[in-house]
Amino acid sequence: MSNEQGQRHVNDPAVIRRLLQTPARWAVVGLTNNPSRVAPGVSRFLQDQLDMEIIPVSLSGESVLGNVGYKRLDEIPGHINVVNCFVNSQRVGDIVDQAIAVGADAVWLQLGVIDEAAARRAKEAGLEVVMDTCPKIEYPYL
Repeated sequence: MSNEQGQRHVNDPAVIRRLLQTPARWAVVGLTNNPSRVAPGVSRFLQDQLDMEIIPVSLSGESVLGNVGYKRLDEIPGHINVVNCFVNSQRVGDIVDQAIAVGADAVWLQLGVIDEAAARRAKEAGLEVVMDTCPKIEYPYL
């Protein structure tokens, strides 16, 4: 899938390394307690193995992994370092726009989540972007 200019986002290994090696606040959009979903396992990995603070964000706003949940990024008090997106590609553009609006440092679009236009908007707004991969896949390569 390409954007209007035909340029595709390419993940920067240095950005991935920095995001996974620097303790930070990760807002995980699409994180619920549903055990059949991938988000809880990845979030537990980020929290327990990489010492990240996890902030669950979902339509229900439910708390997950002992962390208070929210319905929108703009409800979260304090600075958000990384917005990790477990939503489908058709919905992720809105989440990226919310991340830009709240002044997040980076967006991480999970494996299979691809939106070239949203990635471009985030980069133009000064956010770091990782797209179409997972922290649990990338971490062993560090």
